[in-house]
Amino acid sequence: MTPEGRTLRLPRRGGTRIGRADLLDESLAAVLARPWRAALTTLGTVLGIATLVVTIGIAATAGNRIVGRFDQLTATAVTVVAAGTGAPQAPGEGPLIGWDAAERLARLNGTVAAVALAEAAPGTAPSVRANDIKDPSTVSARTLGVVAATVDLPAAAHGRVVAGRFFDVGNVARHDRVAVLGEEAARMLGIVRLEDSPAVFLGDEAFTVIGIVGDFRREQALAAAVIVPPTTAADRLGLTEVGRVVVDTELGAAGLVAAQAPTALNPGRTTEMRVIAPPDLQRARGAVEDDVNGMFLVLGLLCLVVGAVGIANVTLVGVMQRIGEIGLRRALGASRRHIAQQFLVESAVLGLIGGAIGAAVGVVTVVGVCVARDWTPVLDLTLVVAAPGAGVLVGLLAGAYPAWRAARLEPLEALRAT
Repeated sequence: MTPEGRTLRLPRRGGTRIGRADLLDESLAAVLARPWRAALTTLGTVLGIATLVVTIGIAATAGNRIVGRFDQLTATAVTVVAAGTGAPQAPGEGPLIGWDAAERLARLNGTVAAVALAEAAPGTAPSVRANDIKDPSTVSARTLGVVAATVDLPAAAHGRVVAGRFFDVGNVARHDRVAVLGEEAARMLGIVRLEDSPAVFLGDEAFTVIGIVGDFRREQALAAAVIVPPTTAADRLGLTEVGRVVVDTELGAAGLVAAQAPTALNPGRTTEMRVIAPPDLQRARGAVEDDVNGMFLVLGLLCLVVGAVGIANVTLVGVMQRIGEIGLRRALGASRRHIAQQFLVESAVLGLIGGAIGAAVGVVTVVGVCVARDWTPVLDLTLVVAAPGAGVLVGLLAGAYPAWRAARLEPLEALRAT
């Protein structure tokens, strides 16, 4: 009987072998004999494994969430810029990008919507005012952006018509003098209602306001602009050349559309266009996850080291406290290998318990954080399943030195020390 009241399992077959069941039973009995010490010993391993599971889980979830928001804002946007806008054209050479750009790009697989834009160059935009009264004592004219656009602008720029309507193909075909104001431009001009068909003056030309658009998720500068049909802009304002085309694509199709867009717009002059496409999604996701992992992985490994040191320290103290038991075992026929196995298995059991509890705590933490934030949890099940094994490995490494110390004790010296 040991001092704790446990019955010793003696070696079988002339002291050459201890059964695995006996070894495991004796190790569990030794661990459970001091439950509070065992609990405190495994705490470091629990924290280390839980931190690793939480780190990988939160990193994957955050990466998925951030890239998901990135998808919504920019991953589906492709912009084609006409690099030679404003340059003199060669005889018989048409515009680099025509106003039929939206129709051309609509044929590409993955295109959702496209809008062709022509903007007045800085310093050349006409003054914008809400009435034709010229009062020298007040400043009634505003310097606002003037943009000619095709009819799919709200869809391509992810905007919303907040009042009235956007001009349609009929307005374009008839060269109607109509305008749509960005929400900020309408506020600056004092136009909040459209029932009386208010007008704005671009220079000396009057345009009937038929709608107000806002909530732009792309091309936010349009919120402070006056938007007119391309035919009217060419007739009245001299805006004839398309400066750029903004394309809204399906998720994952931006790269393909970006590669094919110049050829679809003008196959003979593709080198004169500059394409702005979003970066690769997988690369962005990997970068986000790597950044988050890099910040917290060191913390998880540090906790594991602390847990291993705790197991090693407590196991070494246990060896010192159980010198009499070790001497008695050696005197009754246990070999050095038997003693080393005994303490290694005890350390491994502590590591296994810590790894299993740590994995459970980590999973619950990740799920709890995701529920609180209304996120979709992303868990690496391989890591969760392997966590108890990692705990066993930590326990074995931590118990190696105490087991070696215990195995080196001579029976006579151990019995004298009691």
